[in-house]
Amino acid sequence: MTEAARTAPGQAERPTLVRGLSLVDSVLLLVGGIIGSAIFLAVKDAAAPLPHPLWLIAVWVVGGAITLLACFAFAELGAMYPHSGGQYVYLREAYGDLSAFLFGWMVITVNFSGTIAALAVGFAAYSEAIVPYGAEKVVMAVGSWSLTRAGVLAIFAIAVLTWVNVIGLRRAATMQNVATWMKFGAIAIFVLLGVTIGRGSWSHFTATAPLPPAGLFKGFGVALIAVFFAYDGWNYITCAAGEVKDPQRNIPLALVLGVLAVGAVYISMIVVYIYALPIARVATEATIAASAGTVLFSPSLGRWVSVLIAVSCFGAASACTLAGARVVYAMGRDGVFFRSMGYVHPKYRTPSLALIAQGIWSAVLAVSGRYDQLYTYVIFVGVLMYTLTVGAVFILRKKRPEAPRPYRCTWYPFAPAAYIVLSLVWCGVVVFQRPKEAAAGTVIVLLGVPAYLYFKRKLKAAAQRDRILGDPHGR
Repeated sequence: MTEAARTAPGQAERPTLVRGLSLVDSVLLLVGGIIGSAIFLAVKDAAAPLPHPLWLIAVWVVGGAITLLACFAFAELGAMYPHSGGQYVYLREAYGDLSAFLFGWMVITVNFSGTIAALAVGFAAYSEAIVPYGAEKVVMAVGSWSLTRAGVLAIFAIAVLTWVNVIGLRRAATMQNVATWMKFGAIAIFVLLGVTIGRGSWSHFTATAPLPPAGLFKGFGVALIAVFFAYDGWNYITCAAGEVKDPQRNIPLALVLGVLAVGAVYISMIVVYIYALPIARVATEATIAASAGTVLFSPSLGRWVSVLIAVSCFGAASACTLAGARVVYAMGRDGVFFRSMGYVHPKYRTPSLALIAQGIWSAVLAVSGRYDQLYTYVIFVGVLMYTLTVGAVFILRKKRPEAPRPYRCTWYPFAPAAYIVLSLVWCGVVVFQRPKEAAAGTVIVLLGVPAYLYFKRKLKAAAQRDRILGDPHGR
């Protein structure tokens, strides 16, 4: 349902979001949102269960290919429903309010907010190498909890990102674009110089370590946990679809071009890491980019790698801030969450209250120290939500065969069917290999059911009141 459809005849039109994101903005939003800190820090989580150079490269290729299969399905849905909220809207149209609300609940409580928190803390931590400020110095302590200077800087970063997003879409897009281009440039220099003048060895690509007892299949599945985490964020542009120019054309293009660009960046970085370090070291290095840079060039490069990671974290947090608030906004507009979250600032034409609420909760998670653990829990359910959304292509083809489809899913029905099968197999591996994380993620999302019933009851009561008194808001 469009915003225009929610305004009754004779009522003053409420401020709406503006379509101000070009194709370039959209691609940079997607790329900047995906490339955060994982490719610089978490490669060991993919290499440990799969300690073979070629298999490690292969798992990143496969992860990108699987993500691209989902993008084809999301492209059809995004062109059909170019509204703010993205995946929330697609789930609502295909399955109804409950599944859509649970996705939104995951976004609000943990997924996007936890990502913003983690990236803001990463930005603060790596800023210490640029301008030493005593990151670990305690500013405030209450019992066992303490707030460090790094925590204060993380809160400040979240506040700045929120403020820039509140005061205008164009300002937010410009900040995002600058951060992403800086990231691209730094990565390109690192890769090109690494393989041309770096002191690495191509022999690292032939040296192998024994596969873990679980074997290749299970090792591949466990490695994909880290890879899917690194590729996560490719759906950001669909969340902001209500502000994309010519969305029927630009959303499909942004999804495909963005994921292809990220895949190229990731595979290039993995090749450089293996060129710099033996696979056994790749599987144990928590700060892989800094270690590779030290070997390839010199120990003094560590400072510049820290600059790259700090900028990357800031840019990814910016993209997540923009996208996450649009899901909260869509839920507010639908009345399945606090209606105030559907407010659009009359001057800036942004979902200002949704942005502020998201910023506050992200800051709370940032200083709580629990964001990383929570996000690890919901990556399992996040992939299930992706799978459910890809399945919406089949459902809506039957449910609404006559609906306009400016873009039709590439390789339908094989591409979406392949994604569903592969994702469900991966989820099965996670259930057996990481049962606690899978169970915890499921519980976190299901805690949204009581919240859904509460807001649904409120919505029903409001509808009854409006029928009796008339809706002063024109809903």
